Amino acid sequence: MNAYEENIRHELALWQLKMERQASFFGGLSKRIQTRINTVIPEKIHRVFTTAIKQMTRAVIFGSGITTSKNIPGLNLEVTEHLVRERIRFYRNTAATEGAVTGAGGFLLALADFPIWLSLKVKMLFEIASLYGYDISDYKERVYILHIFQLTFSSQQHRNKIYAILKNWEAEQQQLPADMNEFDWRSFQQEYRDYIDLAKLLQLVPGIGAVVGAYVNHRLTDRLGKTAMNAYRLRDQRKKDVARLHNEEGNITGS
Repeated sequence: MNAYEENIRHELALWQLKMERQASFFGGLSKRIQTRINTVIPEKIHRVFTTAIKQMTRAVIFGSGITTSKNIPGLNLEVTEHLVRERIRFYRNTAATEGAVTGAGGFLLALADFPIWLSLKVKMLFEIASLYGYDISDYKERVYILHIFQLTFSSQQHRNKIYAILKNWEAEQQQLPADMNEFDWRSFQQEYRDYIDLAKLLQLVPGIGAVVGAYVNHRLTDRLGKTAMNAYRLRDQRKKDVARLHNEEGNITGS
């Protein structure tokens, strides 16, 4: 293991602790406040957000027209992650610019930001998965991408559940329904919307919409990219640990 891989293992361990920590009192309070806010948000805005999330989910699961950067065989982890960071930087900056423009354009343009921003995030995750060497034409890989979304944009309580699934993905994916229509996107939709609603609603406020749009899109796109990196690091580490365990068992048996 080289110095870069040792550093990655340290970063991954810290991230895992963050994913596994229990929900705080303030986290629970925030969730309750958000639930109350949802009751006063106009139904028209709820429908826009819900429709955008549903379409994004279906695009991830069913979409076949999304082009991605292809994995280059033979690259080591350090070079691969350099390319991944470049893509995160590109989409983070693009999302910030898009958020500023739509935020400055009034109510209707600010509403348009939500589906546009979602499509940018989907494209980024597809490219990251491909750079790590995963085949996104595989339905199960697309479901993994949805779990990365949930891990990033959920309450801590729900995040604990999703992290447990990703931590044991090799076993969990065997239990996925054969029919893609059976995927439960309802809880995903609600968690994501609750997490993101308040920040995006501020983008509709005249005078501050552009600043809020740029800041929120930049920060949350970056967070999603970093979560994806750690999710694929976790997956690769689990594979290496299993392979090492098998080798050790083989050596014991052989001796």
